Amino acid sequence: MSKTNRNVTEQLRLELTQATERAQQAGELPAGEIPRFVLEEPADRSHGDIASNIAMAGARVFRMPPRKAAEIITAHLSADISFIEKYEIAGPGFINFFLSDDYFAAVIEEIESEGERYGESDFGKGERVMVEFVSANPTGPMHMGNARGGALGDCLAAVMDKAGYDVYREFYVNDAGNQIEKFASSLEARYLQIYDDSVPFPEDGYQGADIIDRAKEFNDLCGDRFVSSDSKERKEALVDFALPKNIQKMQSDMEKYRIHFDRWFMESDLHSAGEVKKVVDILTEKGLTYEKDGALWYKNKEVCTDILLKEGRDQEYIDKLELKDDVLIRNNGNPTYFAADIAYHKNKFDRGFERLIDVWGADHHGHVMRLKNAITAIGYPGEKLDILLMQLVKLVRGGELVKMSKRTGKAIQLSDLLDEVPVDSARFLFNTREATTQMDFDLDLAIQKDNQNPVYYVQYAHARICSIFRNIESEGIAVKACTNEDLRLLKAPEERELIHLLSSFDAEIISAAKEYDPTKVTRYVTNVATLFHKFYNACRVKCGDERLMQARLSLCDCARIVIKNTLSMFSIDCPEKM
Repeated sequence: MSKTNRNVTEQLRLELTQATERAQQAGELPAGEIPRFVLEEPADRSHGDIASNIAMAGARVFRMPPRKAAEIITAHLSADISFIEKYEIAGPGFINFFLSDDYFAAVIEEIESEGERYGESDFGKGERVMVEFVSANPTGPMHMGNARGGALGDCLAAVMDKAGYDVYREFYVNDAGNQIEKFASSLEARYLQIYDDSVPFPEDGYQGADIIDRAKEFNDLCGDRFVSSDSKERKEALVDFALPKNIQKMQSDMEKYRIHFDRWFMESDLHSAGEVKKVVDILTEKGLTYEKDGALWYKNKEVCTDILLKEGRDQEYIDKLELKDDVLIRNNGNPTYFAADIAYHKNKFDRGFERLIDVWGADHHGHVMRLKNAITAIGYPGEKLDILLMQLVKLVRGGELVKMSKRTGKAIQLSDLLDEVPVDSARFLFNTREATTQMDFDLDLAIQKDNQNPVYYVQYAHARICSIFRNIESEGIAVKACTNEDLRLLKAPEERELIHLLSSFDAEIISAAKEYDPTKVTRYVTNVATLFHKFYNACRVKCGDERLMQARLSLCDCARIVIKNTLSMFSIDCPEKM
């Protein structure tokens, strides 16, 4: 909520509390602890702007019908409450408050005064938060899951930044371990097949056309120089050539997607710095590892069971989870991805981050508990690691599922999507559905330039407002600063409804940050566009009353500020003409 809105709410909470205390002191209400109560917006504005359930919440303490308690409490309210025009009792005992003209004027003044800073808050108190997202495997091109994760992760970081957190964006590059071995074997086979098509391809190798392309590029550069080389030397040369190209491609795709990471963290750095070994040593020193079949195992079942029991879970619940132990070091001496993952999250905490947020695909669901509990097991705050699981996304065109790119005839990659769909549409549309829900991404809708396309609809509202001001100025009409008295003329229901919504901008951002759900802000700005159009169609801006015209221009400008601040926050263009 805006500062104006927040001040009113805080004042009403204090007034209601003090009025109840005065009634208790007067013997009109029984003594007792004042219950927790809410202040909220009624579904029907005709019932007021803010409603309180204090009388009903205190029914047990007050020992009387809530409506009678409400009458007693309101009798002890101050005669003059800032920004409150009147209040009344409704239904079983709600106390409904009606905001004054001054309140609506104050909201407009606040938005105009704060401008591009409007919506910011200090809710996060500067807490250092790392949001790690995308983190695609560098052995192949990025896919639609990465496209959705990129938009969600970047916009989540943006709302948290706006809500007063100190946010850091990171991409974790898995450039070590088993997947790189598989990458090397796949490249080697494709390179050798250029000279001998009978060379077998690894059963578990990467089948993508990109592997063939990289092998051909390597051959164009090196020819047959590595055909007769030792396999180890050949693989190293192929990986040294192909991996940087893949990482550079991912970086360029992210830049095109308007995602800028503070760091691209290399998994190999963890290994070279001995951080993976250190984590394994810590777990071993704590008695949480054992050897079996030549490998070193982590007692995941024991650790998770102990933590779950402390949390109050019963054994029946735990048994249903079918917990299993995990390998940390394979029998070939190589650490597993899980060992590196523990080390990586330890590294994040060691760098001073106070809260960690990972955006993962839903297929990693089983990895969440064991990682959080492993972090706790090594002495770090596993409860400060939050993992946002993202469901699958499907591409549709003409109502039909699409799997292949029209341009390449191959599986659609992130780069293909960005070639076909405007970045604005991709970033906005991927933030119209919560991460926890499956999503159909409509390719036809994404390229439409009409109000059916949500981002176009919002951008058009902004452009329409800019057009209003251009037209006013072209007619030689000066836009003037409004006085509080001028702004109090905004009394129409459509004006009041729009101002109400604009006043809740920072509350929506805070809610999105708390719930890790940037789609709340996307829906909010869509509602702003809707209510602006409703206001514009009902209330003539260029009217015969000069003062009212200027007040409505101020309201238009406030809607423009909120739309622009939202789209800018999400790195979406905000055109002045369309």
